[in-house]
Amino acid sequence: MIHKFSMKGTNIVVDVNSGAVHVFDDLSYEILDYYKKYDNEKIIEMLSDRYDKLEIKEALEEIQSLEKDGQLYSEDIYKDHLPVGDAKPVVKALCLHISHDCNLRCKYCFASTGDFGRHRSVMSPEVGKKAIDFLLRESGGRRNLEVDFFGGEPLLNFDTVKEIVNYALEKEKEYNKHFRFTITTNAVLLNEDHKKFINEHMSNVVLSIDGRPEVNDRMRFRIDGTGTYKDILPKIKDMAESRNQTNYYVRGTFTRENLDFSKDVIHLADQGFKQISVEPVVAAKDSGYDLREEDLPVLFEEYEKLAYEYVKRQKEGNGFNFFHFMIDLNQGPCIAKRITGCGAGHEYLAITPEGDIYPCHQFVGMDDFKMGTVMDGKLNTGIQNYFSNSNVYTKKECMQCWARFYCSGGCAANEYQFNGDINVPYKVGCELEKKRVECALWIKTQE
Repeated sequence: MIHKFSMKGTNIVVDVNSGAVHVFDDLSYEILDYYKKYDNEKIIEMLSDRYDKLEIKEALEEIQSLEKDGQLYSEDIYKDHLPVGDAKPVVKALCLHISHDCNLRCKYCFASTGDFGRHRSVMSPEVGKKAIDFLLRESGGRRNLEVDFFGGEPLLNFDTVKEIVNYALEKEKEYNKHFRFTITTNAVLLNEDHKKFINEHMSNVVLSIDGRPEVNDRMRFRIDGTGTYKDILPKIKDMAESRNQTNYYVRGTFTRENLDFSKDVIHLADQGFKQISVEPVVAAKDSGYDLREEDLPVLFEEYEKLAYEYVKRQKEGNGFNFFHFMIDLNQGPCIAKRITGCGAGHEYLAITPEGDIYPCHQFVGMDDFKMGTVMDGKLNTGIQNYFSNSNVYTKKECMQCWARFYCSGGCAANEYQFNGDINVPYKVGCELEKKRVECALWIKTQE
């Protein structure tokens, strides 16, 4: 399978199975429309009214050479690397819900403004330590482990964050493990004490801001209804600078109320941020700010505008990284990751303040997906295996999609939310992902 597309005058051809990416001239690009349907003589005859016959013949020979070398129309060998169903999954990462409470009331919050549809609570140090013990036990021979502090708003319970980090570090040598910590915060409470500890111990920090002041404050506001932009911007800037503009992300969400989201990305870049992620909202149908199929043409245009500005600024020496445009064509994800994705439900789990275990932060509160509790260490392996056996080959739509090894089958939580099945992809999300990949590949051709 191949995928061909043109963007801003550049013809790009992707060989799906090998991952090879090519830039074709107009003749070779057009030949591909007929290459698998007709023999060479017929193709030469069909195109000879517009191209020189010798040039057509040479282009055909080059395409045949690429095919022979396994860089076009290559066979799918990934099926041979499918996870073995009977193998015991290894847990390597936890999302610790330090606080099921929040000081904001963001309109689009999937977590029901922090309480995940339950009650407001915070994690105790005892539960956090039990979670670390659970990860140490379930990680098997895996040495490198990840812990993400999440909410609600984690800074509401930062003393517990500190205690859990210190406990995990004490256990590293005993278990021959290495922990990598991250934290996500809305930055409203961010102070020097938080910054110092985060910079000493967190490999990455995600700082939430949606972009332009009016966009941010329309969605992200305090309990009393006041906006946050003017208060959080200097704190987030200071945090980014304190980390030398690396190992952080400013992370925003765009909705139907700001379909011109490229302006928000550029606004953040103009504030000096070098690591930016602004992502599409996943909101309930007819919520008013949910993204719809009719919005896709506008969003596609926005991604192209952003890609063009991205390249322009890189060439001017004033570039920034945009999370969804970051693709490594030389040494990308391993085969297992390309097939199975983020690992939610088997490698990656979420822990609530009470110690309950869920497949990921977006499944928290769904009773059918409660997998156990770290308090007794028992885990529902049936649910774990259900997730570990889900991959691009269990999804009919993915089998027909050229981008399947870039998105690895998409987000299980989104698929369940919209289709009631983690093996049925979320269509709007798929279309946006494919456009982002096209833009990212075009960017690579301009470097």
